[in-house]
Amino acid sequence: MALSGLIALLDDVATIADDVAAFTMLAAKKTSGVVTDDMAVTAEQAMGIQREREIPVVLAVAWGSLKNKVLILAPGALFLNAIAPWSITPILMIGGTYLAFEGVEKIVHKLRPHEEEHHEVEEVPTDPVAFERARVAGAIRTDLILSGEIIALSLGEVATEPFLTQVGVLYAVSLVLTVGVYGVVIGLVKIDDAGEAMVRASAATAWLGRLIIRAAPWILHAIAWIGTFAMMMVGGHIILHGIHPLAEAVHHLVEALPEAARGLASVVGDMLMGAVVGSIVVGALATGIPGRLWAMVPKPQRKK
Repeated sequence: MALSGLIALLDDVATIADDVAAFTMLAAKKTSGVVTDDMAVTAEQAMGIQREREIPVVLAVAWGSLKNKVLILAPGALFLNAIAPWSITPILMIGGTYLAFEGVEKIVHKLRPHEEEHHEVEEVPTDPVAFERARVAGAIRTDLILSGEIIALSLGEVATEPFLTQVGVLYAVSLVLTVGVYGVVIGLVKIDDAGEAMVRASAATAWLGRLIIRAAPWILHAIAWIGTFAMMMVGGHIILHGIHPLAEAVHHLVEALPEAARGLASVVGDMLMGAVVGSIVVGALATGIPGRLWAMVPKPQRKK
């Protein structure tokens, strides 16, 4: 009896492990847009950091990201799914709206006149330690939103599965994506160092090293733009699929297109949705009305 019970237990464990592996792959694929944005945001935050501090900064953000997922987001998602599964979609849509706003706001910021950019550069802390801490803190705060989307989207794949499968998938996704994203970020921020090493290594590799050094700023700049548009796309996708009638209408429109064009049409639709919602939020904030309304809300008085 004991042996048969042990065999049954091992069989259950193997089944759960297979399910976790399969659902983790699905979740990773579904969150690819958010992951791209997360990678771009972190790489952008590493710009301007002293060269010898680039890897420590990325590792600090990675550790903060893992804690966000493991200690806050995954337990919170599991708890909400257990007691109030209806709340997942509204929370996702709030996060999607924030992502869409961030994407549009970044584009507006990039298109500002150069005079404003110079003014902002002057406000960067002159203390390298303070500057580094500010960059790390900012990246971890942004990661909290992006990681929340990753966890929520992953939970959507396993929301009706057994609890142990949910736990396994959320924590597997947390570990795998954190290691993957920040491993790639380290490679990106150190790409110029790799080019310099190739230049010093030999004449045979020097030409490639010089090409990498010249291309490195353009690569990082391109990734920043990709991340911005990925942010709008992911935000728009989340919002669109939270509004079921609209999602169904868009789905039928996409299905009516030739098969080769459906993937691109879906991406464009998600991005347009994100652009529209993000622009509405940016426009509303630009009026100053939300700020004035917030100022009218009574604030708790601190005791002296």
